[in-house]
Amino acid sequence: ARIGRRPLEPLALVTLTFPVLPMKAAMGTLPAAADGWAYEIKWDGYRTLIFVDGPNVRLQSASGKDVTHRWPELSDLAGSVNASTAILDAELVVFDDHGRPDFGLVQQSGFGTDREAVLHVFDVLSIDRTDTIGLAYLDRRRLLEALVEPGDNWLIPAHRVGDGTALLAATAAQQLEGVIAKRVDSVYRPGTRAKDWIKIKNRTVVELVVGGYTEGTGHRAGTFGALLLGRPDGNALAFAGGVGTGFTHDALDSIAAQLRAIETESSPFATLPPAKHRQRAHWIEPTLTAVVEIAEFTNDGLVRHASFISLSDMAG
Repeated sequence: ARIGRRPLEPLALVTLTFPVLPMKAAMGTLPAAADGWAYEIKWDGYRTLIFVDGPNVRLQSASGKDVTHRWPELSDLAGSVNASTAILDAELVVFDDHGRPDFGLVQQSGFGTDREAVLHVFDVLSIDRTDTIGLAYLDRRRLLEALVEPGDNWLIPAHRVGDGTALLAATAAQQLEGVIAKRVDSVYRPGTRAKDWIKIKNRTVVELVVGGYTEGTGHRAGTFGALLLGRPDGNALAFAGGVGTGFTHDALDSIAAQLRAIETESSPFATLPPAKHRQRAHWIEPTLTAVVEIAEFTNDGLVRHASFISLSDMAG
């Protein structure tokens, strides 16, 4: 097999066929060791695998679905691949008017809309019907950079070896999601979530008003499922989503007692929350505030990936 003019020694007969479940990163913090890790920006989009076969391109979602039809702007990618066949791993990103990745726009885009996707291709699983998953991360990156030429809707994002603290700080300053740390000698393990890859997310702490809660189920049947949150909007309270994680067992019991004591018949939100949040919902007087950690607010003003920190009473 060849990539351009560079010979590639055969590694193994191809074993990967559509669909291939991607390797995923474990959630964590920056590695303590300074050596042995490479870092990439974590782009906020859809995980996408690309199957190139001659002039044809097939796109696969992380769950294994064929999504080729949704992104026609990526149909010419094969012309930028220096091999007859290849399997690539990427993050499909849509940028807003300020040049920042916007997950909400990814959900709205596709099918030939005016918001075009950009593939950030960060790994290669197979080249010319030869698997590369058994190679070390840095070796796969070198092959990838020779394999894929950048185009209007695809690129090879940069990576750096070491100094993850500086890259994480840079992503926070640019309001990006975070970084992925990868062991430089790590192989690619399809369908696994391995600690050889660690995702480190930038998080924001916000204080929001509690306007209600949902009934708990299962082991939370005697307490509650999630707090329903709101953001002040003038003299009104705009619904801001819910938070159902981050509670200790003792906190669930204590908070449940506070919630029941201030229940009310009517919703304190200016407009009713979406139906999925109203199921088994109870309303309360908006006198409590919750401190929560979030990834961001969505375009609809809802918290994303929220985790509870603490609760306080606005009255004192």
